[in-house]
Amino acid sequence: MFAFGLTLFAGLATGVGSLLAFFTSNTNTKFLSWALGFSAGVMIYVSMIEIFFKAQDALINASGDVMGHWLTVIGFFGGMVLIALIDKFIPSHGNPHNIKKVEEMDKKSSANGDGALLKMGTFTALAIAIHNFPEGIATFTAALQDPGLGIAIAIAIAIHNIPEGIAVAVPIYFSTGDRKKAFKLSFLSGLAEPIGAIVAFLFLMPFLNDMMFGLIFAGVAGIMVFISLDELLPAAKKYDEAHKSIYGLISGMAVMALSLLLFI
Repeated sequence: MFAFGLTLFAGLATGVGSLLAFFTSNTNTKFLSWALGFSAGVMIYVSMIEIFFKAQDALINASGDVMGHWLTVIGFFGGMVLIALIDKFIPSHGNPHNIKKVEEMDKKSSANGDGALLKMGTFTALAIAIHNFPEGIATFTAALQDPGLGIAIAIAIAIHNIPEGIAVAVPIYFSTGDRKKAFKLSFLSGLAEPIGAIVAFLFLMPFLNDMMFGLIFAGVAGIMVFISLDELLPAAKKYDEAHKSIYGLISGMAVMALSLLLFI
């Protein structure tokens, strides 16, 4: 229940993003840049310092020293390939990590027409659901094995889910004028994360030995590093002011490092 609760918390952050969008007419670019950098810092640090080596230890226990190292690397790059394929087959206007400002969405509401905006918001909601599903498996599995690590991953994912919620809610609101519908679609897109946790519980738990755990964790590390380098950091730099993104990145790494030390 603890692991599932963490996953639910991370997923529902998309709803928080949609609520923020309804109560502001301008995007706080300084905060957005810092927050995206912070999320990337947490993800990169925890992936390369903690998750990768936990996966490696488990795979070495399961298959020996040499094969364990090989499987860890294969799982790591396999995770990158998986998320790259997901991104490749999602239309660019529906990619949940292509962060938009509230003001930009407002301009598009008059330029593109209601139908185009509704389609954009719906595609984005679907894209976020697809992205959140493996993130839910990652958070749930991590929390089962190491509660402290699960908390850190859940917080990082929740932070980067907030602007994703904005990306869903704003175009749907401008196309329909219906705040409830915009919030509902944004909220539902985040539920893919706890659904991923349920799938992990039902189908992976019976087979969760060192080999399965190691491969999942290696893949999760790859996914999180890819998302950070390919999506979060470029988005943070897009809205960067006075090096806020790099300060956020370093802050995220420092907070992650401190939290891991406290849980030793």
